[in-house]
Amino acid sequence: MKLKTEKGLSISTKIAQALHYCDPETGSVVPSIDHSATYSRDENYQPRQAYWYRRDGNKTTQIAEEIIAELENADASLLFSSGMSACTAVLEMLPAGAHIVVPRVMYHGVLGQIQNFASKDRIRVSYYEAGDLSSMEPVIENGVTQLVWVETPNNPNWEVTDISSASKLAHRAGARLIVDATATPPTMTKSLDLGADISFHSATKYLNGHSDVSAGVLSLNQQSSTYENLFNIRKLHGTVLNSQDAFLLIRGLRTLFLRVEKNSQNAMLLARHFQNHECIEKVLYPGLETHPNHEIAKHQTDGQFGGMLSVIVKGSQTDAINVVRNCRVFYPATSLGGVESLIEHRKTVSGDDFPVHENLIRISAGIEDPADLINDLEQALEKAFKK
Repeated sequence: MKLKTEKGLSISTKIAQALHYCDPETGSVVPSIDHSATYSRDENYQPRQAYWYRRDGNKTTQIAEEIIAELENADASLLFSSGMSACTAVLEMLPAGAHIVVPRVMYHGVLGQIQNFASKDRIRVSYYEAGDLSSMEPVIENGVTQLVWVETPNNPNWEVTDISSASKLAHRAGARLIVDATATPPTMTKSLDLGADISFHSATKYLNGHSDVSAGVLSLNQQSSTYENLFNIRKLHGTVLNSQDAFLLIRGLRTLFLRVEKNSQNAMLLARHFQNHECIEKVLYPGLETHPNHEIAKHQTDGQFGGMLSVIVKGSQTDAINVVRNCRVFYPATSLGGVESLIEHRKTVSGDDFPVHENLIRISAGIEDPADLINDLEQALEKAFKK
């Protein structure tokens, strides 16, 4: 990962200082919360900023967008009130009947929205197996497909898709590529540099990192018609990120490099400890050399691999649920990317119709002492399988 910028400062320094923010009036090193819902025009009756009403944006949100754009090597970033609203904006941007290509297994909320659009004949959808370009290529229709959707690593099985190769397949057919790399934030994976047209992150997760904000962000390389379309959809939907959440997001971004490094270290320790455990059938983590896409993941994340892993426990689905119930340090909660470690039985959360192994447990490694996490999961497994 290239850290140095043309100005000589590393990207980690720039993000830690919120792009060296300093209020020109007060000298404050922390951005203020812009609560205004409307903005007066200047003496020529022109907007003073790019925003003139709450739905356009606000100063605090704009600063957060500038920080993320710097992280992503993007020309611009657009913050939304949730990850789902950001993804929905991308679908809304497509013309009626557009053909899109998506992984068969992906984050269940976005997959549900895609299927909802398809059920109303808003879009036409073809599916490929996550991480398998050989199954992606034949479903991309030359000159017809408008959008190829990649989630990498893929939730909750953590397959890894080669972004550069996927971009070539999409662009050769005249389609755009959107990459959801929520599980590997831009301290690890810069999707735009690898050929994506749109980079998406659920900013609720690693970018904020403290489980107190709901947000989504789309980043683009060029402020083209795509940017204008997404901006207008956000404005008309009223889904711009509010200033309070933008303030918290900026706070979280400033420690992103430190947090993600620790998240990744803890996940690796958990994966290595439990990969041959007598109660566990399989550990799914791209950082393990046994992972089929390990080398691609290593290249795309500069060897950090991220804080997300899943384990498939032996026994029954009830046994798997009991493992989660028995944890005392892990929180049995849905989400990921926070400072606290979370654990969940994915089938219970995503529903019976979602194609996931009934014994899969998804883990988001936080920044706690890894020995406490390992011991907690050990005792939870022991209780669940004690005969």
